[in-house]
Amino acid sequence: MAELALIAALGAGRMGRGIAHVFAYAGHPVVLVDVKPRSAEEVLRVEQEARSEIEASLFALAEIGAFAASEIPAILGRIGFAGREAAPAALARAQIVFEGVPEVLEWKREAFAFTAPHLAADAILASTTSTFLVDTLADFAPVPQRFLNAHWLNPAFIIPLVELSPSRHTDPAVVETMKTVLEAIGKVPVVCAAAPGFIVPRIQALAMNEAARLVEEGLATAEDVDKATRYGLGFRYAAMGLLEFVDYGGGDILYYASRSLAEAMGDRRFAAPEIIDRHMREGHTGLRAGRGFYDYAGIDVPAYRRDVLRRLVSQLGHVDLLLPPGAGARNKGS
Repeated sequence: MAELALIAALGAGRMGRGIAHVFAYAGHPVVLVDVKPRSAEEVLRVEQEARSEIEASLFALAEIGAFAASEIPAILGRIGFAGREAAPAALARAQIVFEGVPEVLEWKREAFAFTAPHLAADAILASTTSTFLVDTLADFAPVPQRFLNAHWLNPAFIIPLVELSPSRHTDPAVVETMKTVLEAIGKVPVVCAAAPGFIVPRIQALAMNEAARLVEEGLATAEDVDKATRYGLGFRYAAMGLLEFVDYGGGDILYYASRSLAEAMGDRRFAAPEIIDRHMREGHTGLRAGRGFYDYAGIDVPAYRRDVLRRLVSQLGHVDLLLPPGAGARNKGS
């Protein structure tokens, strides 16, 4: 069996620990690298804290049946640790380095400057930033062609999605390599251009703020808003993507519903974007029209609808709401 790539997590905080966890679990050798100047005692303390947190996360997963607890020692054994003095040697051996230092630009600049002289010529450097655009950080990278942003969602060892954002300099082959590596450990990479908020944070910021407004305006309790999002919004979009759902239901429905809501609320934030208006003009309203955000030409529509139903029913099983026929009558009589 070919030896898996050595992964370095630059920064031993929450994100670095999560990345170390997921790669070590998948069989990769990993090194947590902490380049902050510290005494020997402090280096040992940070290492012990990091190992304890990763071990606790592994045991928590094992306790709920995710894998056998007997695997934990081997997983932990694949994780190394390097303080500032040992960092150069560790970085020199790494094939992929994920930078996860705190979101302070000067700290990231310093971390990149420390790292640059020690990286192998063919190493990939990726920032896990949720704040800074890739083109800003690319100026700090020793080889901009081998640099990109890789935004993980917390907890990194659970959430499958990783948002990749290449800069104008990034070699497309580097993006493909990163996608391949991530897919091999069970992650789902997506690619987005440099823009504030990537994909998920941009969407979820609007959703979370709107949820808070519902409570603020006295329209629903926090408990009912969360039930609505877990068993309605989240349930639906765990089975279908947002834009797939637009096509499935019909872009015309979104068009008219958005107009009505914007008028009723007196707020343009509910208005549909221009692309929805354009799809209406062009007749590209989704599945029934044969084209929307996706092209449905040549697909087996009944088979596709059955697949959507299968996904939704699977979600019912996940939330323990897939009841047998007649369950209501039996529950009533019990």
